[in-house]
Amino acid sequence: MNGKNKTNYLSYKWFNDLICKSNVAERSQIRGCLIFKPYGLDIWNQIKNKLNYLLIKTGHENYYFPLLIPLTSLKKEYNHIQGFSQECAIVTHRRLKVTNKAILIDRHSKLKHELIIRPTSEAIIWNSFKKWINSYRDLPILLNQWSNIIRWEMRPRLLLRNSEFILQEGHTVHSSKQEALSHSIKMLNLYKYFIENIISIPVIKGKKTPTEQFAGAKTTYCLESVLLDGKALQMATAHFLGQNFAQSFDVKYLNQKGIYERPWGTSWGISTRLIGALVFTHSDEYGLILPPQIAPIQIVIISIITKREDNKIMDKLVNKIGVFLKTNHLRFVYDNRKQYTPGWKFNEYDLKGVPVRITIGKKELQQGLIEIFRRDKRKKTHIKIINLHKTLINLLNNIQTQMFLKALGLKNQYTQTIDDYNQLKHKLKSKGGLIYSHWDGSQESEKKIKEDTSASIICIPSTTIKSKTSHLGHCIYSHKLSKQRVIFAKCY
Repeated sequence: MNGKNKTNYLSYKWFNDLICKSNVAERSQIRGCLIFKPYGLDIWNQIKNKLNYLLIKTGHENYYFPLLIPLTSLKKEYNHIQGFSQECAIVTHRRLKVTNKAILIDRHSKLKHELIIRPTSEAIIWNSFKKWINSYRDLPILLNQWSNIIRWEMRPRLLLRNSEFILQEGHTVHSSKQEALSHSIKMLNLYKYFIENIISIPVIKGKKTPTEQFAGAKTTYCLESVLLDGKALQMATAHFLGQNFAQSFDVKYLNQKGIYERPWGTSWGISTRLIGALVFTHSDEYGLILPPQIAPIQIVIISIITKREDNKIMDKLVNKIGVFLKTNHLRFVYDNRKQYTPGWKFNEYDLKGVPVRITIGKKELQQGLIEIFRRDKRKKTHIKIINLHKTLINLLNNIQTQMFLKALGLKNQYTQTIDDYNQLKHKLKSKGGLIYSHWDGSQESEKKIKEDTSASIICIPSTTIKSKTSHLGHCIYSHKLSKQRVIFAKCY
């Protein structure tokens, strides 16, 4: 994957090839499950550590709950299990029978109560809340969990929709409806800040239709974006659970007046899908382009000096540069491997998406210059070594900002307002993208449009594109009165 053979980098095949060639991840022998390579895990750890800092700063504590959930617990919330019923992996036996000729399931070891490998953790967490919550003094509870999840996907997509993935999931309990609602929106805004400022992807904030919302939630708030191929991707969700799970798991507490009440719940999360999103939003035909905030390597230093005596001068210079980089907590690598040519290294770090490359040769050393290459724009410039410190900080900040603006341009390019149904169908079939159109609010129209176009209502936006008249209009399918536009898109 390099500039000499420019493939169509707007395709899902290109995305798959890039994930594997850049050593982010690869498919395993189990359908829908992947193997994270060290580089991919480093990217995830940058995301995890920065988000975890924000969660702890806002009062959340990290917990860990079991991987297995009793089916009896999952059954307590009917809408919840109904929503996940097609994706559940079930444990029915507890041991194998090994003979000289075969390895079989020991049919005598069938479990009395089947277990579900968690598709999400509300059921097992609310079972614990029942024990932990007795009084208003126990509220609110703000917890977070980093966990692995199994959702048996019918049509898995590498890093975008996997059967197993890593999930950050928050769960909170509150004494009032308003407090729970406010917390759901607070977390959605935190995700919006994080995704736009750390991952440099612009998002649209809104909520899901009743058909598309999280199983067991009263309201699902969401952040949506669009990828290079024109398909949409859900980036994060925050769910207002109401008192559904409190009712199902019989959770109640004594309020300040000595009266029993049911608490109100929320849950919210992001996953390793964010890695797929940043790859499929920012990359090009040369490889990954990583935002400096989450790049495992922000700066790579490469020498093109061949003579041994010059290399000693080079090593001294790199040591001085390294002191500055470490002082400013910048992540860097000095690649002085002799078995690879400079050109090979250039291609490797292009593929890995390292934001800045510093190249130093004998001529540059003599002139007191170094060559700076920025990955996002593929531009080279020479600067004086004495100006390096200030230049690097400003450059990394500029790259972060410019990547967001470029992604914003992509989103705007793929965003349209359409009022004609035939035009909607044509646009979804050809270019795709995010299409703002009126909808009458009925599940019947939503279902019919999805059958006709394979597109979903991905979001009822918090702010809609202003029409030339008003927010009122007529449904693009039924022509019935509509209060506002929603976003239709084909999505992963």
